[in-house]
Amino acid sequence: MDFWFTEFQTKSFGLTTRVKEALFMGKSEFQDVAVFDTEEFGRMLALDGVAQTSIFDEFAYHEMIVHVPLCTHPNPKRVLVVGGGDGGTIREVLKHPSVERAEMVELDKMVVEVCKKFLPELSVEMINQNPKFHLKIGNGIEHIAQAENQYDIIIVDCSDPVGPNEELFSRAFYQDVFKALKPDGIFVQQTESYWQDQELIRSLHQDIGAIFPISRLYMATVPIYGGAFCFTIGSKKYDPLAVDTAKIPELNTRYYNRDIHKSCFSLPNFVLELLK
Repeated sequence: MDFWFTEFQTKSFGLTTRVKEALFMGKSEFQDVAVFDTEEFGRMLALDGVAQTSIFDEFAYHEMIVHVPLCTHPNPKRVLVVGGGDGGTIREVLKHPSVERAEMVELDKMVVEVCKKFLPELSVEMINQNPKFHLKIGNGIEHIAQAENQYDIIIVDCSDPVGPNEELFSRAFYQDVFKALKPDGIFVQQTESYWQDQELIRSLHQDIGAIFPISRLYMATVPIYGGAFCFTIGSKKYDPLAVDTAKIPELNTRYYNRDIHKSCFSLPNFVLELLK
């Protein structure tokens, strides 16, 4: 009997892939957690029936959410990742020699442990217990609300804006992020598909632009998320488009490079219309 995984990205559109084996299925305090070995994407993490990451294309997402902001900041030393329990974002953060402390606040301990076992390629820094890496199991919203002038970079690596994650897409949260950043700090968040989530993107751009002096949206291709995907940066001082790309170091990446650093900000006209 065939076993297929389907994530409905809208009420009338879904992503379906054939599953070779269910490697893990469990329920944590917060959500259903599953890891499938799929024909198309290899091993894949799903939370509450929503695909989060896969071995096939994870590098596109993790490299783009990390290296665009960290290569924009001239000397990122202290980085906070909210969410990101699979470990891929931390893996990319720690490719930057300037980083002295990389913190991750993840709500669900089961996600961390499951990914260490079934997705070790992503969670290698957690497995190896890199001394620069510091894990806190807890609420990222509360953690940021209590922080002030602490971080050079804050990366919000969260799932869809439903349930408890809705607060991560609110103006009040972005105001707390601004406060938690140093005077030249940079914030970045995944902001969904610019095909399926246009109203969300419009709202977020307005909220982030009302708080940060510099706000920009950029794009990447991530097949497991339906292909077209975007991220939004809020920066207190540094403009990613003003970066001297010749000074961007070689980072052992598969997606991100010097040319993409600026080209990813080139937006189609219909997306520009959303942001007006």
